[in-house]
Amino acid sequence: MSVTVVGSLNEDVLLAVGRLPGRGETVVARTATFAPGGKGANQAAAAGLLGPGVHMVGRLGEDAAGDRQLAALAASRVNVRRVLRTTGVPTGSATIPVEDGSGENLIVVVPGANALLTAADVDVPSVREAQVLLLQLEVPLDAVEAAARAATGTVVLTPAPPRELPAALLERVDVLLPNEHELVHLAGAGPGDRSPAALADLARQVTRGAVVVTLGARGVLVVPADGGPALLQAPPPVAVVDTTGAGDCFSGALGQALAAGAGLPDAVRYAVAAAALSTTGPGARGALPDDETVRALLPRVPAATPVG
Repeated sequence: MSVTVVGSLNEDVLLAVGRLPGRGETVVARTATFAPGGKGANQAAAAGLLGPGVHMVGRLGEDAAGDRQLAALAASRVNVRRVLRTTGVPTGSATIPVEDGSGENLIVVVPGANALLTAADVDVPSVREAQVLLLQLEVPLDAVEAAARAATGTVVLTPAPPRELPAALLERVDVLLPNEHELVHLAGAGPGDRSPAALADLARQVTRGAVVVTLGARGVLVVPADGGPALLQAPPPVAVVDTTGAGDCFSGALGQALAAGAGLPDAVRYAVAAAALSTTGPGARGALPDDETVRALLPRVPAATPVG
């Protein structure tokens, strides 16, 4: 069983604020905390804590932030032998204001060494032989495309940050994993509130593969590749502290469940439980659960409901 993540590694600067700022507005943060992050590294850390055989492929700077990233991933049982150090370029970073009470956040990313990941960097056995390959878009698109072409297992793509995707890449993706905003962007649709059924219709316009749409507190929409009915999977009730990284935890947990042989609906159910638990502590990795904790919560996950 193996899960490989090709993606970004950042150092997060978490800012605790009474409320998120609006456009052009200044707010004063209570505290600032430095923590390991990056969509790729967060997914790898989540998957590593949930099961064995997790590999990370990416780039870091030759700096203290890069040292901290490697140590944090190793502590999460992630193989980091394919994480390359880059001379003269800093490790990527992200500034994340987190709102007190709701846990909602904003994220601004500086790519740093992530921007130098190449197609050659991902042409490695851990990508070619992975049972599940997790991809995102915080590294150059040619590296993402090269990894998808090299993969022989299940390819899961989180299309974040949103951008236009080549048809050739979408054809290599087995499970597309957008949030609602990213799905609307990919479909070229206008803004507005949409029902789960309307979102399922958009998903089918974007790709013939399976689509799993994360909807925050509403749960997750599962649109199967075989044309079967879409399902809405609600999350279990938890006391939310911080939603930073919940989507990344979901991705890592989904990858582990798929690598273990679960079908997509069961894998989503498992990942919803893991993501819910991840929101009960601060930061992207402050409350990442282990497998035993997730399985203890599964009985409280509501049954998925068909979407008409």
